Amino acid sequence: MAVIAKDLFSIVHYEYGEAYYGSYEMMCYRVAREPLENVHFTPPEKRGPAVLRCTVWPGPYAYAKTPEEQKIVKDFEYSQQGLNEIADYLNQTHDAWKKRDLDS
Repeated sequence: MAVIAKDLFSIVHYEYGEAYYGSYEMMCYRVAREPLENVHFTPPEKRGPAVLRCTVWPGPYAYAKTPEEQKIVKDFEYSQQGLNEIADYLNQTHDAWKKRDLDS
């Protein structure tokens, strides 16, 4: 597998309101807390509901320069388990895209 959960940083990283960007071959991705806001110093009981949002798009362009219709967005539970699921999802998506490209 190309993307492993530890490469996505720990869940604490996302409490600071920062997105993580990565790529594997020609697949680009972004992982962020949604809503994207710094909640690190907010007590957990005072934080609103949140998810981990994973966005995938074909490279080589950056997130901001890629048309929205080319992006695939999927939400996951805001937890370390959610990050593990995102790593699996990214690998499955990569494999599906690679197979599609080989078949065409």
